[in-house]
Amino acid sequence: MSVGPLQRRDIARCVEIEKQLFAGDSPWSAGAFRSELQAGAYYLAAYDDDNLIGYAGLAVAGPPGDLDTTVHTIGVDTAYQGQGIGTALLRRLLARADELNAPVFLEVRTDNDRAVALYERHGFTRIGLRKRYYQPSGADAYTMKREARVGEEAG
Repeated sequence: MSVGPLQRRDIARCVEIEKQLFAGDSPWSAGAFRSELQAGAYYLAAYDDDNLIGYAGLAVAGPPGDLDTTVHTIGVDTAYQGQGIGTALLRRLLARADELNAPVFLEVRTDNDRAVALYERHGFTRIGLRKRYYQPSGADAYTMKREARVGEEAG
């Protein structure tokens, strides 16, 4: 597996994976991915040879010196789940947030125990509950936060 910047040519494959993973909750469209890349969000792609098998995105907002980051998405093709790809992508996103000395926020389905456990292992704590956050399923989401880390705390 290799990890690099997400390219525009990868968008169609991201949409395929979105439909596989999030069919009941409005999977992202090609336009949504294009907008994220155009806005300058930090997006990564995981490849098995030349095949895109996962992606992840981090948005950065705020004035210099007072930045916040938000994990917008992490997706891994179901055929490749359980191999550490999501963990590798998350760690790269967190490393970028650490470079910026920024806290990291995210939303995750309350019934996605595997994802919640992954985030908790990486220092996230639950700070809120968003009722019926995911549509059209109406699933609830936890809002989670990881404080900014610098120096020896990072990583």
